[in-house]
Amino acid sequence: MIPSRSATRTLCASCGLPPRSCICPWAVPIRNRVEVLVLQHPLEVENAKNSVRLMRLCLAKSRLAVGEGFAPEELEALLRQPAPGTESGEAPQALLLYPETPGLAPSPERIALPSDPERLRLVVLDGTWRKSRRLFDANPALAALPRLALADPPPSRYRIRRARRADQLSTLEAVCHALALLEGDRERYAPLLAAFDAFIAQRLAFVPGGQER
Repeated sequence: MIPSRSATRTLCASCGLPPRSCICPWAVPIRNRVEVLVLQHPLEVENAKNSVRLMRLCLAKSRLAVGEGFAPEELEALLRQPAPGTESGEAPQALLLYPETPGLAPSPERIALPSDPERLRLVVLDGTWRKSRRLFDANPALAALPRLALADPPPSRYRIRRARRADQLSTLEAVCHALALLEGDRERYAPLLAAFDAFIAQRLAFVPGGQER
């Protein structure tokens, strides 16, 4: 354990949460083939209900950048830099995970995605619907990326945060379903969804009546 900023409590060195809320017992190592880049709204960083913390503990290939309006050169570097451990020095094809949205310009012309999942980088915006839309609007380079929208996703398991629509998922769930689709391997991500269920149960146990919003 390491001292917290307030020096009045300790935080887990791995997940950054207090011992009572530690999520490390639910972490399961998963070797995802498609790299995941999460652009996280700053207001999500300290939110204990946020699902990205657990997701990043589990996925072998994931990166996190926090901000709302990224400097163009910073975002370009995040989108285009070579994947860690690659010998070719070639940047993966960036693909934005984002739903088709009324009033939003349609996705750019479809491109042929590489057959090798190792050559893909899934870009994910983490925040509430409004926060993720702010991220999208504040960073024009995102609109130029080819997009992946999940068609008919299963119902969300995310009972601790209120959704605007029944088909809205947590970031972890959306990433699991997107990776399963891109890699053609749904079973690989079943343990992560099971870990998410345990995380949800842990959070609900803290609340009288088992309902947290």
